[in-house]
Amino acid sequence: MNLSNKNYYLSTLFTIRFGNHIAKKKSNLSKIVPLIASLFFFTITFSQEQDNDDTKDYKKRVLENIEIDFLTSYYTQDGDNAAVTGGIGTEELTDLASEIVISIPMNDDDVLSISAEISTYTSASSSNLDPFDSSGASGGDDDDDDDDDDDGNSSGVTGSPWIESSGDSRKDTWINANVGYSHSSDDRNKIWSANLNFANEYDYTSIGFGGSHSWLFNEKNSEFGISGNAYFDTWNPKYPTELDSYLEANQNLFNGFFNAIEILDQNGNIIDKSGANVWRPLNTTLVDDTSRNTYSVSLSFSQILNKNAQISFFIDLVQQEGWLSSPLQRVYFKDRDNFYVGNASSISNYTSPNNRDVFQLADDIERLPSSRFKIPIGTRLSYYINEIFVLRTYYRYYTDDWGISAHTAEFEIPIKITDKFTLYPSYRYYTQTAADYFAPYEENLSTQEFYTSDYDLSDFNANQYGFGIKYTDIFTKIQFWKFKLKSAELKYSHYDRSTGLTADIISLGFNYIFE
Repeated sequence: MNLSNKNYYLSTLFTIRFGNHIAKKKSNLSKIVPLIASLFFFTITFSQEQDNDDTKDYKKRVLENIEIDFLTSYYTQDGDNAAVTGGIGTEELTDLASEIVISIPMNDDDVLSISAEISTYTSASSSNLDPFDSSGASGGDDDDDDDDDDDGNSSGVTGSPWIESSGDSRKDTWINANVGYSHSSDDRNKIWSANLNFANEYDYTSIGFGGSHSWLFNEKNSEFGISGNAYFDTWNPKYPTELDSYLEANQNLFNGFFNAIEILDQNGNIIDKSGANVWRPLNTTLVDDTSRNTYSVSLSFSQILNKNAQISFFIDLVQQEGWLSSPLQRVYFKDRDNFYVGNASSISNYTSPNNRDVFQLADDIERLPSSRFKIPIGTRLSYYINEIFVLRTYYRYYTDDWGISAHTAEFEIPIKITDKFTLYPSYRYYTQTAADYFAPYEENLSTQEFYTSDYDLSDFNANQYGFGIKYTDIFTKIQFWKFKLKSAELKYSHYDRSTGLTADIISLGFNYIFE
């Protein structure tokens, strides 16, 4: 459950809406009765011509009033397999996100929606893009015992994959804005929509657009939908500081950042920078294509089976092109010598969280193919048990051409405890195989074309437990100024991955009608 994928946890959301649209008009009998006789013959004569007009007069608006959703969430995670530090190290992260969604009825048939989201996070692993920041790991854990432990580190610079640095990459803000427009036909059997999206973070910018079309038929008991989206991302690549500094110094260890830093070999000895056995990254070419484009097409079908059950199916086809690796993520090779900066006596304890003051120099950054094809296929089944219980189930199978296949199963049981309050416990199970290019810390080989130690691409399974409570009032009796509260929702989820990653998220949302 990494944030960068939080944004995926990059998947298609599928929503089913069904119901009857009933319009009512009030009549004033005292005014109508005197007119009945005179209008009787006129009504019969022109009944056919007036059918369509009557339908228009009596059709229900798609959205009666402006609706505003306020959403906020707090997310925290921890683990021991940070991809930024090559598959080991702290994965501690916190994120606070807020979103507002405004839906505006433009007329009877059209709705304009505008949303904006801001997410501010602090990441211990990302901070170690520069683990040698003087005010971070190297500044907070100095050895002051006056012994000889620091003989291999007279330069005084240290770092650790297990300690958060205070560099610029430690925290960042992600922003996202979306504008959507939808149009429904007079009979409400066809819905068209279009959207435009913009997102920005410190190392990338994204622009996207898309559209969809849905058809309802079989007396609105069946629905078929098709949608397409395209996202055009541009990297502003940030690299591990040792690789970036090495290139800035024209690959000369006597210039720039490395000039004043002592480099240690596997045995803790200070190397001769002009000798034969020195640290050099495997590649001196980093990101050579700053684009990352994603194209997707989704097909969906839903069917009301009876008064108690509804089922739906979906399939997505997703094609990605460009630089699909993360420039932030280090890789260490099994068949290359190791080199370090920091306290020599801690090298033997490098992979333990007890290591506080030595850091291994990267062999390379993550490198993955420049294309990826994904196919998720899934189904949902909702079953109304009685006026208290509803069962909602979800299953998805996923496969791609990187070698990953995955299964997701989810259950949610809303429990209506009063006419306004609903509890909904949920459980989600996920399992996947590893990508062809994944290997743990120091298990990749330099002879491979592609390699990564990102545990999001590893073989793992995960369990997620959730519980929520929702307040709903269709009469919107609670009012703040012109905001009438329609619903409020509080939810908590806990996530456990077999790799050791754990996460918790709590979210709060309010839906208001604005009059």
